[in-house]
Amino acid sequence: MNERVAADEQASGTKPAKSPVLYLNAVQRRYQQGETELSILRGAELGCWLGQSIALIAPSGAGKSTLLHIAGLLEHPDGGEVFVDGRPTSGLSDAERTQIRRNEMGFVYQAHHLLPEFSAVENVMIPQMIRGLSRAEARKRASELLAYLGLKARLEHRPSELSGGEQQRVAIARAVANAPRILLADEPTGNLDPHTADHVFDTLRQLVRASGLAAIIATHNLDLARRMDRRVTIREGVVVELE
Repeated sequence: MNERVAADEQASGTKPAKSPVLYLNAVQRRYQQGETELSILRGAELGCWLGQSIALIAPSGAGKSTLLHIAGLLEHPDGGEVFVDGRPTSGLSDAERTQIRRNEMGFVYQAHHLLPEFSAVENVMIPQMIRGLSRAEARKRASELLAYLGLKARLEHRPSELSGGEQQRVAIARAVANAPRILLADEPTGNLDPHTADHVFDTLRQLVRASGLAAIIATHNLDLARRMDRRVTIREGVVVELE
């Protein structure tokens, strides 16, 4: 780990003693646009510890989604390394990367991406059953999660029968259904009205704290970002800590 970053984190009192469960070290990402090469990330470094929530605040085009995709092993960096629980991931096979995503990570997007033909509880059961849980076990955990998120009376409703805020809470429950240690969220309240966004965000934040997750949440909402443990941005391709 970069010693300067580690020292800054220790001085700020924002990190526990253990190493970060997710660490991006000198990550680079470039895209080709016609004859022009665009450098989106130019040595970005970011560590996230269990029980810590990080707000990622940056304008469109700065590289927020790219950073999250690389952190979530959905994209390969052009340089640098992504460590998950201290393990470098650049040399892993696609199957090994998929296994880490399935077992260690949860994803929440701006659009909920729920399966419309299944009920709320079934949407949360599916990733657990893919991982190998029995239908009964998956239903029990899904029901408990949805009840915790205030949706006990909506278990059998399909997405079209739920409000936008309810749909996003189902998506959050689905993201943590397999008890991941890392949660990555890309504008999870971006499609919601301010009141609903506030409620969903608080629900997400409380879940992160209760579960001891390491969470990186991209948001444009500064009000919501201030409630998180840390705030970072991307400037000229590098991650910068905000006060």
